[in-house]
Amino acid sequence: MEFWHTTAWIPPGALTTLAATCDEAGFGGVLLSDHLLFPAELRSAYPYQEDGQPGWRPETPWIDPWVAMGAMAAVTERIRFSQNIYIFPLRHPVEVAKLAASASAMSGGRVSLGLGVGWMAEEFEILGEDFRTRGARTDEGIEICRKLWSGQPVSHEGRHYSFPTVTMSPPPDGGHVPIWIGGHSEPALARAARNDGWIGNAYPLDEAEAVLDRLDAALQANGRRLGDGFEVVMGIYSMDPDDFRRFADRGVTGFLAAPAMMPGDSDGTAAASIDDRVAAIHRFAETVVAPLAP
Repeated sequence: MEFWHTTAWIPPGALTTLAATCDEAGFGGVLLSDHLLFPAELRSAYPYQEDGQPGWRPETPWIDPWVAMGAMAAVTERIRFSQNIYIFPLRHPVEVAKLAASASAMSGGRVSLGLGVGWMAEEFEILGEDFRTRGARTDEGIEICRKLWSGQPVSHEGRHYSFPTVTMSPPPDGGHVPIWIGGHSEPALARAARNDGWIGNAYPLDEAEAVLDRLDAALQANGRRLGDGFEVVMGIYSMDPDDFRRFADRGVTGFLAAPAMMPGDSDGTAAASIDDRVAAIHRFAETVVAPLAP
């Protein structure tokens, strides 16, 4: 059982200290969010709020996750890094494969690619990418990444992408970057079941049970089960140690946490210092992480 610190909205200047503190305090990983930009006129509905409105302002900072991973890996030794989530079909998969392989090689294999298909059509329009084909392009892009990470000469001829025989070097540490899928729609759970793991949201306990049931059904359709090396990172609305243990027994390998997130982070008005955030991480580690450590 591990705890993963989410970093959405936390000021970029605090991230390296946050990562180093989490590394010392026994966290399992750090998760980074991803958006390229925010349109002045937003038509797309945010899928994780009932009113469809995102819970942040246009000026809220979204640091590039690969840049942040590189900086944080340089000041840590053990902790892992992923995204929740990286909007994969906004980018060409060859570029994503290179970024992920480079981060893996530089960090000693401490990165995963935590991807999703995205929800903001405006980002796709601005970058000239087709919003409607984002799911199909994601599946094909994952295939491309896995080919390129082999470090061997490979080619590809697909519906959306093609390239002649090429070699990408360096390959990722160990020849593989774990691919985790974010989202709790049926297509997202089915995609996760075909890959290495799943990243969820934070849920009330009954909703958490229900989404795990759906994920397990998707895994069984692929001849797999929760556990068996499949990573699951999600949050639960509880601080009861027995609840953490119960969900870990169901196959949850990591729990979302954000003790360093402070009021005002989402709109840029937070007055918290880095020392405040460090102290909050240590309190959480002492009261929650350490007592649940194996």
